Amino acid sequence: MIPIGDDNRGRRISPYVNWSLILINLSVFVYQFTRPMAELERFVFSWGAVPADVVPALQSPSVGNLETYSTLFTSMFMHGSLAHFFGNMLFLWIFGDNIEDAMGHIGYLFFYLLGGLAAAMTHIAFDPTSTIPMIGASGAISAVMGAYLLLFPTGMVRVLVFFGLPLIFMVPAILMLGLWFLTQLVAGVAALEGAGEAAGGIAFWAHVGGFVAGAVLVWLFRDTRAVARQKAARSGRRPFSRA
Repeated sequence: MIPIGDDNRGRRISPYVNWSLILINLSVFVYQFTRPMAELERFVFSWGAVPADVVPALQSPSVGNLETYSTLFTSMFMHGSLAHFFGNMLFLWIFGDNIEDAMGHIGYLFFYLLGGLAAAMTHIAFDPTSTIPMIGASGAISAVMGAYLLLFPTGMVRVLVFFGLPLIFMVPAILMLGLWFLTQLVAGVAALEGAGEAAGGIAFWAHVGGFVAGAVLVWLFRDTRAVARQKAARSGRRPFSRA
């Protein structure tokens, strides 16, 4: 199921942070793929998060390791292909605006970065000796999806499904996002034996870690009144009773 839209009733603030995140990702993507191949490879290895480099840096903390630590964040804004970039930005566009409304601009930014950090650390924990750079916004976006599922489980998501012909359905978030998380978890478990090779280069455990982190962190960052407003608007009720 490919999400192509959701119910935005009740959202009040313009998602400036979400738009900015998409714009930064786009800018980095354009920069990456206008570089010669050799320069692109150096860029990815310099700013992607390489578990085999991060683990020793964390075991022996020092100021000299700041560049290595920074890759845990810079890697969130890099992508390996057009499909990788487009898929991530589609999910962020659809689910991020509601979560930004539910947290506020600053809270959402910190939530997004912490979710991405948790995702990267989960991937590193499961494959600490890997010399392959981890890149992509998937982990941070997985945190957004985890928050969405917890806050709006019955929120309706418009999905595109191919049954020979493309068909569009409205399904509750708990179905769409729940199935997505289950596939990532199953794929992650299946890839444990062969690590990166079996996973086809996809960091499934980063997705799982980000999703779980988002489901936990959402309770620290959510604005209960904003969440109630969105839920009430979607159900056709007033968010607060009048005295």
